[in-house]
Amino acid sequence: MMKFKAYIAKIMVVSTIVISSTSCSNDYLEEVTYGEVSPDEMTKPANVERAIISAYSVLNGQFDGASNAYNSPASNWSFGDVVSDDAYKGGGGTGDQNNIHQMEIFNTLPTTIDVERKWMALYEGVKRVNEAMRLLAASENFDTNLKAQRKAELQFLRGHFYFELKKIYNHIPYIDETAETVNDYAKSNTEFTSEELWGKIEADFQAAYNVLPVTQEDAGRPTKIAAKAYLAKTYLFQEKWQMAFDATTEVVNSNYGLMDDFQELFLPENDNNKEIIFAVQHSINDGQPSNYNGSIGDRLLAPGGPFYSQYGFHRPSQNLVNAYKVTANGLPANSNENLKETDLVDPRIDITIGRPGVPYKDLGVLYEANWARDLATYGEFSPKKRIVSANSSFHLEVWPYVSALNYYILRYGEVLLWRAEAAVEIGQLEVARTLINQIRNRAKNTAYVKTLDGSANAANYSIELYNSVWSNQEQAREAVRMESRLELALEGHRFFNLVRWKKADEIISKYLEVEKTRRTHLSNASFIEGKNEYWPIPQAYIDGVDAGLVTQNNGY
Repeated sequence: MMKFKAYIAKIMVVSTIVISSTSCSNDYLEEVTYGEVSPDEMTKPANVERAIISAYSVLNGQFDGASNAYNSPASNWSFGDVVSDDAYKGGGGTGDQNNIHQMEIFNTLPTTIDVERKWMALYEGVKRVNEAMRLLAASENFDTNLKAQRKAELQFLRGHFYFELKKIYNHIPYIDETAETVNDYAKSNTEFTSEELWGKIEADFQAAYNVLPVTQEDAGRPTKIAAKAYLAKTYLFQEKWQMAFDATTEVVNSNYGLMDDFQELFLPENDNNKEIIFAVQHSINDGQPSNYNGSIGDRLLAPGGPFYSQYGFHRPSQNLVNAYKVTANGLPANSNENLKETDLVDPRIDITIGRPGVPYKDLGVLYEANWARDLATYGEFSPKKRIVSANSSFHLEVWPYVSALNYYILRYGEVLLWRAEAAVEIGQLEVARTLINQIRNRAKNTAYVKTLDGSANAANYSIELYNSVWSNQEQAREAVRMESRLELALEGHRFFNLVRWKKADEIISKYLEVEKTRRTHLSNASFIEGKNEYWPIPQAYIDGVDAGLVTQNNGY
């Protein structure tokens, strides 16, 4: 069978099914047409497969011929990191992608381009899933057993797209495969309660779990364990702690596990390793125009300097850098005092963040503060964990400067963190400690970043396990949450975790109070509790449906 990444590329280059629909005067709801297949050909198995692949292809946030998938990134670097205490927008000052700057200072509007394009990308995914389901059901010659599996894959994908919509916008329209026309997608966002929406998302993942195989020949397709893991995440977001804990049991007993080396986890040559449960499959130089199958949503994140383009977005915050400071016993110091060169630090800091005086990747040079495009505004640090070495064949040296590193939607290390979190909430504190120690032990035994000559560690690295019994639930909860931050930093999860922990207002307000003294671009930032936990419903969607059909989110 053709490799899955190449198959996506081939389908997107040759043709995809054109979505059948009635005309609609509202441009915002009209379909994006990529190619045409005559109506009598649409339900042939090969063309149904193309429709299914078309649904997969929008996972990376690229859904049209534009090059601004960075406004709808699969990695959520802007939606999950820049609006948290982990990162600044970066780039060439506040006027560069000012829309993201407005998000960063919590002045987001229903007309913000990112608000609209993220919504459009996710609903494009929903639409493609629904139409592929309809074609699959109507295909008389599709292999019966494979048909059930492909439907389960589509249910998994739809669960993912709706999960993203729910955590970003909260109150959303829900449309399933019974939709036949564009007008069927112009629905109320209050038809279903929050609990009912979560129930529909759960149902898709459960249905996928019931049918999906344990392994897939194509690495980019979801497995039974992937569906169970996503079901656990869905429970977690609803605080269904026992159900979340139980759901992770099957994952930890599966063939998935932690990679031995934290740094090697993020090398594109190790894509789809044993820790990766489900990922957006990226590729470059595969024939796709403009390399849109690469990490197109992250193309502004290149750190600058002598090896990379000068976009310079997604800059780690001083607060995040300080979070990696550890005490003499190798545990998190929980100090927001600026890190000094002599301080002891968690070794993950120099795998996650580019710091002056520390070697950057395998380039044979020290990272320098002047790599930063706007050093005065955004400081001296850069992203590093998910940046591919400029020496790698998986890095594209020309526009659009993307890479073939996959984006990990579900990874085993994160599942361990979920399980630990759920264990704390159901009173199994020692289980939680054991799980967190697995994460920390991997970090402890990772190959540390060395000086250029390889003779010593590049910094004063120190990390130890939690050796004392956990008997205080609140302290255990905070330890798990800190470990989540250190392990998952710059992977697009931080803000959503703060919201579901009901800590967004407290932590972000405290962060801004100090960070405003460090970074003047945040001087007008203010988080409003009860509003800024979610993004507004796009004004273009509200304007495109019948008056009164859509209720705007609180405060917008």
